[in-house]
Amino acid sequence: MRQSFVRVAAVLVLLGGAAALVGCSSKDPLEPFVEIPAEQSYNAGIAYLQQGDYKKATEKFEEVDQQHPYSEWARKSLIMTTYTNYTRGNFTEAITQGKRYLTLYPGSEDAAYAQWMIAQSYFNQMPDITRDQKMTQQAMQAMQELVERYPDSPYAAEGRKRLDIAKDQLAGKEMEVGRYYLTRNQYIGAINRFKVVVQEYQTTRHIEEALERLTEAYYAMGIVDEAQTAAAVLGHNYPDSRWYKDAYKLLNTNGLEPRENSQSWISKAFKAALL
Repeated sequence: MRQSFVRVAAVLVLLGGAAALVGCSSKDPLEPFVEIPAEQSYNAGIAYLQQGDYKKATEKFEEVDQQHPYSEWARKSLIMTTYTNYTRGNFTEAITQGKRYLTLYPGSEDAAYAQWMIAQSYFNQMPDITRDQKMTQQAMQAMQELVERYPDSPYAAEGRKRLDIAKDQLAGKEMEVGRYYLTRNQYIGAINRFKVVVQEYQTTRHIEEALERLTEAYYAMGIVDEAQTAAAVLGHNYPDSRWYKDAYKLLNTNGLEPRENSQSWISKAFKAALL
């Protein structure tokens, strides 16, 4: 009997404790879920946007997406969330939301804008040329997708300009590393870097220097035929370049002149670019 009494007492204590907890929590009850009309939340987001409060605007647009998923209002809110996150500098979130938009609504009228926001978010995170260029590579790829998928969109022209900027920066990084190897007489490493510029970034401002540096590296290694070809291609395409003058002067010190070998990878790279 005593054991039964102890068990009953213990249960009563537990129940009393639970009641006390309920009593405490009743002072701060959880608010019941209230579904807010999608249009109301969306318009509130627009109002906050007009006031310049992008944080609250984002919250309202997210509210629409959470309470009314896959509705037309949710579609509109998702593109607005992409925009507000971009404007706030939350580039990672803007990229995530933009990609989600393209997955859900690839053929919508705002698809090009979503791609533009993604590309811009990468572009605005491009580091200086001394650092790793992974973000620049992603910016270039995103801009490339923009101009290829939406060539007639109002963002395509600006996308092409930014694509050129991203390519120029990637070429600049290759040149920086190539120069480093060249100054340390690591000619193979230098050639490999300048080769990337010639094959992939011919339209950038670095192409003239890349050809001159190839002339230097090949000449230093005693591979005269390639040195002459690099100088000849440089002179043919950029006859007034100061880099051509340097390449010509280097070869002329040993009585050599620029002379193109059509079988050289350098010649083939430039011919391929013309096709």
